[in-house]
Amino acid sequence: MAGRPLHTFQVVSTEQLAPHMVRVVLGGTGFDTFTPGEFTDSYVKFVFVRDDIDVASLPHPLTLDSFTDFPPEQQPTVRTYTVRRVDPQARQITVDFVVHGEHGVAGPWAAAAEPGDTVYLMGPGGAYAPDPAADWHLFAGDEAGLPAISAALEALPPNAVGKAFIEVAGPEDEVELNAPESVAINWIYRGGRADLVGDDRAGDNAPLIQAVTTTLWLPGQVQVFIHGEAQAVMHNLRPYIRKERGVDAKWASISGYWRRGRTEETFKQWKRELAEAEAGEG
Repeated sequence: MAGRPLHTFQVVSTEQLAPHMVRVVLGGTGFDTFTPGEFTDSYVKFVFVRDDIDVASLPHPLTLDSFTDFPPEQQPTVRTYTVRRVDPQARQITVDFVVHGEHGVAGPWAAAAEPGDTVYLMGPGGAYAPDPAADWHLFAGDEAGLPAISAALEALPPNAVGKAFIEVAGPEDEVELNAPESVAINWIYRGGRADLVGDDRAGDNAPLIQAVTTTLWLPGQVQVFIHGEAQAVMHNLRPYIRKERGVDAKWASISGYWRRGRTEETFKQWKRELAEAEAGEG
């Protein structure tokens, strides 16, 4: 990852979509090096560089390796976000950020971002797009998964059939979605911020779990996209989809985007340990 080029974008505009979500449109010269991805879960890694570092004086083309001589406390912070929309004609990308006040790194940056601000990106990556061969589609996630679900809904053909379950704090956090008429949108309310509600409304007890596991299962081949808080998704919904419902891996994109109580760095370590444990069981 260290040697991958950093794309230099500028903030074009920001918009408060909901109390806990800010939309940031990025443009400038980024498309000189950035090639949009083909997947609806296309993601980029934001590389946040400290204000006291003179980027112009660093080795170019700019990569994470350009910062190797800095001490740990001056290293860039990297955070992963889904690309909500790409406009190749305008040479702009749109990214929606979950914002919880001063909590975290990317959220506060998005909340304070102003036109002209510079930000560096790596990517894109991605692996999922709706398959028109599926008989129906099942989407589930929380605020972190909402941008990818939104992009997937927009990419569906008009005659697509499906269900989407999206867990948010409350009605005020709903955003407008563009989905085919036969795709039912279900908003699930947990009653508070995902990182602050009690264990009785999160993790193994997340309301999203019951919503998905009790919904009427439609006939035919399903394609599943479930992304959100890791405990709810990986330890509850994934076993339900893969084992109880018998959905083959090629028809299921399921992963945790974040985990309560963990930064992205410690979350990555947790995911590695989980993968190693599962490999040992096999």
